[in-house]
Amino acid sequence: MRKSTRFLMIILLLLVFGFGYYSYSLKTQARTTEINQYNYSFLELVNNVNNIENYLAKAMISSDSKHSTDTLIKIWADSNLAVSYMKNIPFDSHGSDKSIKFLNQVSDYSYTLSRKTLRGEELNDEDFSNLKKLYDYASNLKMIINQLSYDLNDGAISWDDLKKDKKLDSVEEATSVFASIDGSFDDYEGLIYDGAYSDYVSKQDKLGLTGDLISKEEAINKLKQIFGEEEINIEYLEEMNGDIESFNFNVKEEKDSFEVQISKKGGWIVEIIKNRNVNEAKIKKEEAIPKGKAYLEKLGYLGMKETYFLEESNIVTINYAYEEDGVIYYPDLIKVKVALDNGEVLGMEALGYLNAHTNRTLVENIIGVEEARTKLSDNVVIENERMAVIPLDDKTEKYCYEFKGKVEDKQFLVYINAETRRRRRNLNFIRNIGRNVNNLMELNEGALPLLGSA
Repeated sequence: MRKSTRFLMIILLLLVFGFGYYSYSLKTQARTTEINQYNYSFLELVNNVNNIENYLAKAMISSDSKHSTDTLIKIWADSNLAVSYMKNIPFDSHGSDKSIKFLNQVSDYSYTLSRKTLRGEELNDEDFSNLKKLYDYASNLKMIINQLSYDLNDGAISWDDLKKDKKLDSVEEATSVFASIDGSFDDYEGLIYDGAYSDYVSKQDKLGLTGDLISKEEAINKLKQIFGEEEINIEYLEEMNGDIESFNFNVKEEKDSFEVQISKKGGWIVEIIKNRNVNEAKIKKEEAIPKGKAYLEKLGYLGMKETYFLEESNIVTINYAYEEDGVIYYPDLIKVKVALDNGEVLGMEALGYLNAHTNRTLVENIIGVEEARTKLSDNVVIENERMAVIPLDDKTEKYCYEFKGKVEDKQFLVYINAETRRRRRNLNFIRNIGRNVNNLMELNEGALPLLGSA
């Protein structure tokens, strides 16, 4: 009997040890994957910030319009990427609102100047002055980011320290990492340029943020309703006091986890971030589009219509805009990332929608689509036409007819102001879509980026 008891105890101890070791291995593996993702995003952030500074320096010394266009487009692309990677990194609780706004404005301003140089115009003294100011701020950002990179590689600081808001003497005495970075932009607020999409991301009146204030417990219950109470484990992280005050949660599924921001007002899902590698594409982007739309409907965002997309690293980022009665409202923008290996949604961001969405009254005095069509060249083969609302540089909106067409082997989006001649102004917009409809460049004055910054 004693031998049997001893044998059973040994078996139980082995089982307990084995289960513990298995659990530890899973946690270690998950932690290693997480750290690798942070390291990758941070490495890319460092590269993009360094590129931004270098290209801003080049933009200041060249007066040739063609060379300037190439340089400004590179600044625009690197700024967008820097924002995306910055959002994937677990910086301290102070966040990086001013840094992200700065990068968004660099993106918008460089895009605006590229439109100017694309028309063959040279940059003027004011343009160069603004570029110099942007360069000075970018240099400061580069210095702090590179110092942080050195500290991470040297082991002086870890990702856990960043999450815990550790004070870092090596970055700036008695300040947190991004308090230091954001402090560099204290006098930057509205300094140079508020592009259309920088503006909608930071509107004071959140038109789409409807509903009553909710508690943390109500936010957790809403997440359970959306994602299934039996299938997830919710960990509360912190409050986010940025552009939209939110609760921040880590939601753990059976195999993966993701971060969710849910607004205090109305309980709207503001952002979802889920990081994983997508090694190969098994489905086409056309199959991903309805998956993204269905996901938005599950979150309560109804009436969304896909507009443009960007396919990169086996992930497609789809821009959805609100549509009602055949009118597409580009200010009401939501971005969704879908993995092309299995169609899983890896992320979404609804800042545009929550800032701009509201009930609008269609302008009554508009021209007919036939009259608008007469503004197009006979060389354009029209493939699609519809009415759209687009944001303007003066922070207003305008009703237009949107024509998608082709001239020889190049596609274009053409926007013709739908309002009567008496109110029309210079609003005949043309965009060269090229082979990827997401890579937009204006050819006529008055247009602006419909996609904005990430």
